[in-house]
Amino acid sequence: MPGHDDPSAPKRRSRSEGSPARESDDTRTSAAPDGESRPRPSRLDWPTILRNIALALVLLAGVWAVFNVRLPSIDVIQDDIAAAGFWGFAVFILIYLVVAATPIPVTIMAVAGGLIFGLPFGTLLSMIGVVAGCWGGYWIARGLGRDTVMRLLGSHAESIESRLTGGGFYAVCALRLMPGFPYWPVNYGSGALGIDNRTFLIATIVSALPGQLSLVAVGAFIGNPTVLNGIAVAISWALVIVLTIFTVRRWKRTRDTEAGSGSEAPKSQQSAESD
Repeated sequence: MPGHDDPSAPKRRSRSEGSPARESDDTRTSAAPDGESRPRPSRLDWPTILRNIALALVLLAGVWAVFNVRLPSIDVIQDDIAAAGFWGFAVFILIYLVVAATPIPVTIMAVAGGLIFGLPFGTLLSMIGVVAGCWGGYWIARGLGRDTVMRLLGSHAESIESRLTGGGFYAVCALRLMPGFPYWPVNYGSGALGIDNRTFLIATIVSALPGQLSLVAVGAFIGNPTVLNGIAVAISWALVIVLTIFTVRRWKRTRDTEAGSGSEAPKSQQSAESD
């Protein structure tokens, strides 16, 4: 009869009685006091948190140093390094090597090289330090393996993987010359994604030179603001811009050519089979 439940009719199972859809929802939600389901909090991103804490500590240390540490003048630093001789150069290269192999920006060391050593020697020492550091990061990544390195790259992982997977000389150069893109993800990504050692080393030398020259020129101009150093700054930065545009275009052209040849291969195979 209408209005009464039929005992013989099968009862409908509600989603709350253990249906697959409900069970899958339970893995992503938790019950709230008001009865509504809310998403569970995601896992903490500890690498990002630790990097932010480290950055905050460095900034606090820098502020403390500004008000409490009396730094020597540029002339005094240059005289001390000149008195140290070979060891002064070696210490600078060693520090630069460590910086280039870590997430610390290499800009600081390159500008300092121009400020302390001038344009010619600053460029030479900076190139030795940055190439050695980049190469060291490459081999560290080879030892850690792809999965570990991709986790370490964090937010850079996707862009590095999309550009360097199957890439070569121009891929490394394009990323190295790209304004604002740090060196260390390129080093670790190249090692983890199978870029050839010789290709990586040559591409690093070629693409790092204009960037290091431009930064060293800025430091040299700060330390000795002459017309010659000002011209060096203008020329080096113009060179960086031109080479960046040229390299990115060649990289895209090479990638498109390889993609086209890869799509033509199945077609030729099908025609051969039909013959």
